[in-house]
Amino acid sequence: MKILALDSSGLTASVAVIEDDKLTAEYSVNYKKTHSQTLIPMLDAVRGMTELDLGSIDAIAVAAGPGSFTGLRIGSATVKGLGLVMGCPVIPVPTVDGLAYQMYGTDKLICPIMDARRSQVYTGLYEFRREGMDNPAVYSLAILREQCAVSVEEIARCCNETGREVIFLGDGVPVYREMLRRLMRVPYSFAPAHRRMQSAAAVGVYAQVLYRKGIYESAAAHSPRYLRLSQAEREKLEKEGRV
Repeated sequence: MKILALDSSGLTASVAVIEDDKLTAEYSVNYKKTHSQTLIPMLDAVRGMTELDLGSIDAIAVAAGPGSFTGLRIGSATVKGLGLVMGCPVIPVPTVDGLAYQMYGTDKLICPIMDARRSQVYTGLYEFRREGMDNPAVYSLAILREQCAVSVEEIARCCNETGREVIFLGDGVPVYREMLRRLMRVPYSFAPAHRRMQSAAAVGVYAQVLYRKGIYESAAAHSPRYLRLSQAEREKLEKEGRV
């Protein structure tokens, strides 16, 4: 199965091509440019460098949210357009789940944190569970707390209550590193730089798992998954006295 994967949910823009268990290409950029400037040129660069025939793509995977409202809309519009032209399904990967998948095989509790502003983070709690005793081992991602928007204090409390060692990753790490140091009561660590941010490769690999479970949709039906109202929507409701 050949999957084209995109992630524009956060600060990093990322494009990857996955074929079965092979990562053919990944292109990621986290540097002072909007995803509207980077995503299509990155996709075109990957296509050119790998001589990719878009007609050979079986499905398109995308980090479907939560995340940056603008970034999610850019990613959604891109995959909808491509999916409609190419006639292939879209696999919507929950953004926080995709982040957690980068820690494949760890025995630690996994806690992605994305800066959601307004003193909140997009987060969740995950672990990998070994399937059987084969060598090499195969692991499945278990969702202990589904992705949500909460305060750093709340997710730190949840981590502490498990009594387990935790690994944090995501763009919320540099923002809330010092706060976590004050709040954490269990052993913890931060993922290294090359595993900390969004990765289209992780999205694409996890998308294969979701596809086998029948989790995919038509390009026409795809839309981002928001956990909160956008700032503009909140301000409109505030002016109307509805919040």
